[in-house]
Formats: sequence, structure tokens, C-alpha cells
Amino acid sequence: MLFGMMRPVAARPRVVATDLDGTLLDPRGAVTPRTRDALRRMWALGIETVFVTARPPRWLDPLADHVGGHGVVICANGAFVYDVEMGRVVQAVGLELTSVVGIAADVRARFPRVGFAAERPQGPHVESAYRTPLTGLHDVEPPPGLERGPIESVRGIIGKLLARGPYPPDNAFVEEVGGIVGDRGVVAYSGAGGLAEIGPPGVSKATALQTWCDARGIVAREVWAFGDMPNDLPMLAWAGRSFAMANGHEMVRAAADNICHGNDDDGVARVLDAIE
Repeated sequence: MLFGMMRPVAARPRVVATDLDGTLLDPRGAVTPRTRDALRRMWALGIETVFVTARPPRWLDPLADHVGGHGVVICANGAFVYDVEMGRVVQAVGLELTSVVGIAADVRARFPRVGFAAERPQGPHVESAYRTPLTGLHDVEPPPGLERGPIESVRGIIGKLLARGPYPPDNAFVEEVGGIVGDRGVVAYSGAGGLAEIGPPGVSKATALQTWCDARGIVAREVWAFGDMPNDLPMLAWAGRSFAMANGHEMVRAAADNICHGNDDDGVARVLDAIE
């Protein structure tokens, strides 16, 4: 049901945790005036806002003005904590290089035309076979810190290993990669067709958000979380109250406590506007 028809909510959250793409951001990837005002109102009420996203650090600086007083974004599906004021990663959890090499070999054995990329604090590492319509790595000026070469040559902390090939644009590829990876990592699907996002074992949006909250004496029941894709499910399950976007994946809509309006209709802002 949409937020306007859901059961009354008595408690005010201490933290609002929200995904970005498909959730807080509109279909153009922008923060609307209504959403900007809703976030500012949360800060005025003393309610923390935390962005929790699959985005890598380099995609966060344009959103710096919309982050609350702590100035932190949990990104790369929980592998990195990024301080937007300082413009750098302040906490990082990564995959072991031996795991990356083994995973790449096993996935290649099943999908010979797969390409890999890695998200690191200093920038991405990209194989020549890796293609994506989202990052534009092959079409625009390279991002800072970009390194190219076989994934086996990657250096630094690997917060997220990306696997993609010329396969059907659905999550069947992601599911199969998940079976190949097993307990060597966490395979997430954030909405990009045919893209498997592989993070460190035991790391998710939920674990990173819980760690952030624990450090501030905030418990799960005091957190309201918003999301639209399967990679949001652990966070939504952990939070005291969860909201799926009307435009969200069917698995997310089925699992959340509530369904709010879509990201094309200021869904998050509509919920926040009702908080007194």
C-alpha cells in the first residue's frame, strides 16, 4: 500500500537510511527540491540521514550538499565509508586478492566473454573486456585513479568486484555468478542488468549501517530504511521500519513493512514530510 494509506506510525526515527538510485534520487539521478527540503527538515529535527548506496566513492561528490551533519555516505554496498567533506574513504573492507583471482578464473570458466572491474578507494580498475552503459568509462574522460589491465593485476583495497558480459539484461547471470562465488564473497544485484557486484564476505549495506549506528548508540528499532533493489534487502530487514519504493523490485516490495510512492513522485520525501 502507498504511504498515505498505511497504518499510523507513532515513533519518530533517530536515523533515516536511504538508498540513492531508484529511491531517493529521481529518474534523472537528481535530488528534487521537495526531497532536498525534506532532508533539511530532518536535520532541523535532529534526525540523522545516512545515504547507503552501491555507488562507488567517485559518484558521491555531487551529492555532498545533501548529506547530513556527519558528512558520511556508506557506499559500494557497505565496503566503504566515504567522508564527502574531506573527499576520501575513511573506512574500507576489501576482498583478498587471492579470492579475486580465484573468483575471476571460475566465472570465466563458465562465461568466457565476461569482463571484470574493481572499485577501490583510489579509483576503478577496469579490464578491456568490461563494458557498462552506466559508468561511461569507455566514452568520456576517465575518472581519477583509473587503472586498466587484467583483473589479476589489480592493486589496493578491492571493495567491490564487478563482473559483466554480453549476456541477457536480467539477474539470471547474477544468480549464477552467486552460485560460483559461494562463501568467498557477497553477490548483490542493484538493478543494472547482467551486472554481478561481488563484495567481501559478510559485508552488506546492513552490516555497515549497523556498525555506524552501534558507534553512536543507535539501535535497529530507531532506524527507518528505504530501498528499491535486492541489494537493499538486508538493510530493510535490519531496520526497525522499512519502506520499499513503488517502483522497486517485486522482492523488495514483498519484504518491506510498507510501500511508499515511487522515486518519480518524491516517495521518500512524502514519508519524511509526515514526521512531526
